[in-house]
Amino acid sequence: MTTMTETSARFREFKMPDVGEGLTEAEILKWYVQPGDTVTDGQVVCEVETAKAAVELPIPFDGVVHELRFPEGTTVDVGQVIIAIDVAPGSGDAPAPAADPVQEPVEAPAAEAEPKGRTPVLVGYGVAESSTKRRPRKGAPAAPEAAAVAAAVQAELNGHAAPAPAAAPAPSVPAQGGAAGGRPLAKPPVRKLAKDLGIDLATVVPTGKDGVITREDVHAAAAPAASEAPAQAAPAPVAAEAPVATEPTAVPDSARETRIPVKGVRKAIAQAMVGSAFTAPHVTEFVTVDVTRTMKLVAELKEDKDMAGVRVNPLLVIAKALLVAIKRNPEVNAAWDEANQEIVRKHYVNLGIAAATPRGLIVPNIKDAHDKTLPQLAEALGELVTTARDGKTSPAAMAGGTVTITNVGVFGVDTGTPILNPGESAILAVGAIKLQPWVHKGKVKPRQVTTLALSFDHRLVDGELGSKVLADVAAILEQPKRLITWA
Repeated sequence: MTTMTETSARFREFKMPDVGEGLTEAEILKWYVQPGDTVTDGQVVCEVETAKAAVELPIPFDGVVHELRFPEGTTVDVGQVIIAIDVAPGSGDAPAPAADPVQEPVEAPAAEAEPKGRTPVLVGYGVAESSTKRRPRKGAPAAPEAAAVAAAVQAELNGHAAPAPAAAPAPSVPAQGGAAGGRPLAKPPVRKLAKDLGIDLATVVPTGKDGVITREDVHAAAAPAASEAPAQAAPAPVAAEAPVATEPTAVPDSARETRIPVKGVRKAIAQAMVGSAFTAPHVTEFVTVDVTRTMKLVAELKEDKDMAGVRVNPLLVIAKALLVAIKRNPEVNAAWDEANQEIVRKHYVNLGIAAATPRGLIVPNIKDAHDKTLPQLAEALGELVTTARDGKTSPAAMAGGTVTITNVGVFGVDTGTPILNPGESAILAVGAIKLQPWVHKGKVKPRQVTTLALSFDHRLVDGELGSKVLADVAAILEQPKRLITWA
């Protein structure tokens, strides 16, 4: 789709593109530019998070940033304008940034009570008389007496000394967090905090310089009404009891719970897992296996010159074992096409590796893993893990998987019942490898042992087929020479 429109000979707009496969929205994580900055064709201007990954967006032309339409943390639909660029700076006075019609309803309740003419602006709501937003001057007329009293109460709640009525600097602080009739003044992090706590900024009395609402103001406004009433009704007793501060005060509920919006990768994970769990009938089988010989092979491969420069670990051998098992049982590598009522047999293996990242669980896959040699597979695994940890995995890298491995053993867990990645037929969970007593050649000896769990879609995979695949993987890990004899 086209992500750019020419609004005039001077200004161009850049729209939120579809950076994935049919994605409908993305969250702006970070802006790398601000209004007035010079940008060049191909320069990254922001980072956005889709339901699949974090992606950096480059601007496709030169110019000067005229306007950022959305603040960081906003979820924007694909096709909406996110930034305007002045492609001919210096050719005259640029008009003020246009008000954006799509904004977060952070202060919607206050907007209903305001006079007519208020329109949405970049953050919150502003006045219609002027698009220029200025902070109140220090010499502004005094606020009403009620506002001064409210400011004194708010300051006391914030832990500041209450200003004297006659000499307080409060007259320069506008009531309701902003200039008369204007939107409250607050930095984006403070606005986000207010939104998370459910606080209307228009009802918060500011104590910051030039009437700016601070974090302390928001937290004070979020305190239970019961704690505010004594301070307003009887300030003298509060002052008298101040020295007695040995008893712990009640902690507001907002400080005991944190509500996190479900969006981005977490939203995609939730939808995928619910869809998979209630669409594909899952069956999970388990097997405990002696992997002592596999661990010896791993140690030998680390010293092999052909494996120099790549990471060798048990996961590498397990991945190769699963690929061999799939080759011996190709029917397991399939997908269910509900629309056409068909079973789609895959003649290739895109091997998914579940990876825990700061943004949540993702499952990138190694394309055509069945064709790779052991060194090539090791290199691909290393690149996949590094890219995932850096948060640079592309949506394309997570598409088209056929089977997946999830290594829960790295967390010290014995095994689990993994949920299928949507569209795939099987997922293998690998537990922790531990030294355990094991009967070996008729004697109880300490051996390296792990537990494998294979979940599969019972529409596609019968119990016999699933058991064969799991048994083959276990047999290879018990006797790694089968990688040669069976391959």
